[in-house]
Amino acid sequence: MNREYPEGWEVSEGALEREFRFKDFAAAMSFVDRVAEIAEAENHHPDIEIHYNRVKLRWWTHSQQAITDRDVALAERTGRLAG
Repeated sequence: MNREYPEGWEVSEGALEREFRFKDFAAAMSFVDRVAEIAEAENHHPDIEIHYNRVKLRWWTHSQQAITDRDVALAERTGRLAG
């Protein structure tokens, strides 16, 4: 199936993945906090890697072992948080 993904996101190992860069650790953590609020509200959580001023998000649906419409929607929402 050919699916369109939000700008800046790539498929990597079966998940939507994107790395975000920020000016410093505090800005990166602020972004992660905002992602966490959305994830909790939607009861759907990404894998998150934090490396000082870089944050990598991976969205995929564990129960289906696939990228679902929900993952695409949440990738788009969280991508907009970075500005």
